[in-house]
Amino acid sequence: MAAYRYCEAVTGLQARNFSYGIRLLPEPKRLAMSALYALARRVDDIGDGDLPDDRKAEALLRTRELLDEIRAGVVAEDDTDPIKVALADAARRFPIPLGGFDELIDGVEMDLKGAEYQTYEELKVYCRCVAGAIGRLSLGVYGCDDPERGAAYADTLGLALQLTNILRDLREDALNGRTYLPAEDLVRFGCQQGFALPRPPAGADFAGLVAFEAGRAQAAFEEGLRLLPMLDRRSRACTAAMAGIYHRLLGRIAADPESVLRGRVSLPGWEKAYVALSGLAGGRS
Repeated sequence: MAAYRYCEAVTGLQARNFSYGIRLLPEPKRLAMSALYALARRVDDIGDGDLPDDRKAEALLRTRELLDEIRAGVVAEDDTDPIKVALADAARRFPIPLGGFDELIDGVEMDLKGAEYQTYEELKVYCRCVAGAIGRLSLGVYGCDDPERGAAYADTLGLALQLTNILRDLREDALNGRTYLPAEDLVRFGCQQGFALPRPPAGADFAGLVAFEAGRAQAAFEEGLRLLPMLDRRSRACTAAMAGIYHRLLGRIAADPESVLRGRVSLPGWEKAYVALSGLAGGRS
């Protein structure tokens, strides 16, 4: 179907880490995951785009209306929005909890309001919206032996991935006027001045801050990866591949904290491919 091919193109072009994982899925699940990603990408692009905030709010509202159309089963196959068509078809084939997209939109609206997080518990709410929700949406495609426990582990794995993202994008977010790390942690490590410069703030224990947050992410990885035995082999491989790529990023950041202030930390393509193949072979790296 052309709509799915469009979603696959979006995924391949804009989600290289994600695409390494979903390549391991059988075609029906791979196409459904591409549709999930394409809509999630649209929501993220609205939040990160250059439109005025009121226009962004309108675009997010239209996305909620799109979800209502899918839930109502009224999307025509010849609709001009390929993402809507593909996701509607995926929702007919798999028990996808579409409310996860509403949570993702909630998270983007937090960004539009300039939300800051005083405590780790507050940050976890945001992470549940923008990352845990994607994990729970994915479980609808994968299937899971224990859906309730699986959803909890998916939330925790999403937290691990999002904390890694936050550390990786620390300077980029600062230059865009955003700070995601809890204010209480910034105070504790003397980093209240922020991260807009390519060097840590004078007198700050930046390495200590990164080590502390990386430790949280590592604990979340260890808990969230308990999801793997609940999935079938191909879905397990997909999840292990995506988690493995981010886990390696976390290791790079923990080993060289100031690297996140110098540029975007990433893995070469060969290493991502190795992690994906390791997941298919049953590894967790």
